[in-house]
Formats: sequence, C-alpha cells, structure tokens
Amino acid sequence: MENTSTFGRPADKLVLIVDDDESVRDLIEFIVKKEGFRVEKAADGEEALSKARSVNPDLILLDLMLPKFGGFEILRELQSDETGTIPIVIITGRYTDRSTSDMIKQEPNVKDFLEKPVKPQVLSILLHKLLKTQPPLRR
Repeated sequence: MENTSTFGRPADKLVLIVDDDESVRDLIEFIVKKEGFRVEKAADGEEALSKARSVNPDLILLDLMLPKFGGFEILRELQSDETGTIPIVIITGRYTDRSTSDMIKQEPNVKDFLEKPVKPQVLSILLHKLLKTQPPLRR
C-alpha cells in the first residue's frame, strides 16, 4: 500500500522522555501525547539506557542533569551500540553557555537543544520536524 504522504503518523513513533523530575516528565509527556506520539519514560540514566535498548524509541528527549549517570555519559553510551542512530533532543534546566551547547550539538546523535521550561509549541514543532510526522488536526 503506497502512502502518498511524505509524513508518517505520530502514533507510529515512540518518544522516550528522560527526566528525573516527575512534574517535568508529566508535562513533557502531556505535550508529546497531545501531538499523537507514543511515550515511554525514564527517571534516571540507568533506566534511560535500558529502555532505549529494549523499546528502541524513534526519539529521545534527554535531560542532562540525572541521577546515576549524567546526561553526557548517557549520550556517549547511546552512541556506542544499537541505539547509536536514535536522534536525541537535549532538555536542560540549567543555563548552558554557548560553547557547551555548541559542544553538545556536535555529538552525532544530538539533533537539538531545548531549555526548561520547555515551550509546548516549540517542542511540538520540533518533534514533528525530527520525526517527519504530520501534526494532528486541531478542532
């Protein structure tokens, strides 16, 4: 069955949200689900790595400040095995200077960088752009 649309369906895409702050995870989950994507969540680096390997998400939203492993370690770890092709969007609450954010963006699997508080519209647009999906019709 040939689909003429160049865009996929959000429901076919799985987004892994990694943040140790439950309220932030819930907010991001709300935004991601509202856009029609499926969601998995992880609260720390260890869980993030095991989930990334087990569910093989289409995109990872990664907070840099995490217990157990820092975001940088996870970035490196995710580049090393079968998860190396998963695009990652970094979400960080702390002020990041230009050189640090530029350094992070140099990482092969990092596609973008968002600062907290995450703006729902910015995140929505970015998700659809990176995952090549069509936003749901708003009524």
